[in-house]
Amino acid sequence: MGLACCAVAGEQRYEPLAASVQAAMHGSAADRASPALVFATPQQGKAWLSAMSPRLTQHISDETTRLDFLMTVQYEAMRAGLDPQLVLGLIEVESKFRKYAVSRAGARGYMQVMPFWVDVIGSAQHDLFKLRTNLRYGCVILRHYLDIEGGDIYRALARYNGSLGTKSAYAEKVVRAWHTRWMFSTRGTTRGSSNQAAPLRYKGWAQ
Repeated sequence: MGLACCAVAGEQRYEPLAASVQAAMHGSAADRASPALVFATPQQGKAWLSAMSPRLTQHISDETTRLDFLMTVQYEAMRAGLDPQLVLGLIEVESKFRKYAVSRAGARGYMQVMPFWVDVIGSAQHDLFKLRTNLRYGCVILRHYLDIEGGDIYRALARYNGSLGTKSAYAEKVVRAWHTRWMFSTRGTTRGSSNQAAPLRYKGWAQ
């Protein structure tokens, strides 16, 4: 286990949730469906991993760990109705892909999730430093903010970072990372994924 290091990103702010919203988010965070990559064909899944893995090598050197990470990002992002490339851009800005990153405010892990979310939508045994738990929470929270903001990605990102209403350039940084370093397309593949695709299961998953 690596040493925790300080992240410089902001943090989500606690806002009271309607009971129905809290229940829906709790169900999303608690569901433990089998992990899978979601693509129309196995070839698209392999192409995506082949394209993303070299870009991530400088941050995660071990290949098995890197592929587990990428598969989890893609699965959890698609499950929440998010672009996996956007999630990769957000993680780059939030934690620089550091699993044990901790911000000054106490946000944890890859997606810098604030601990209060465990009480709001999770359960006491949820460890925000675990890969899948952190990514699931982060994706569910970002989806929630996108819904609140009617799909406005800039306002949703600002909410995620706790910088809504300030002059922070956080949202622009995430979008820039997304568009300049994590975009994906191949001939016959649009943005690397399909929401209607049947899940494909890959070996090498780390629970």
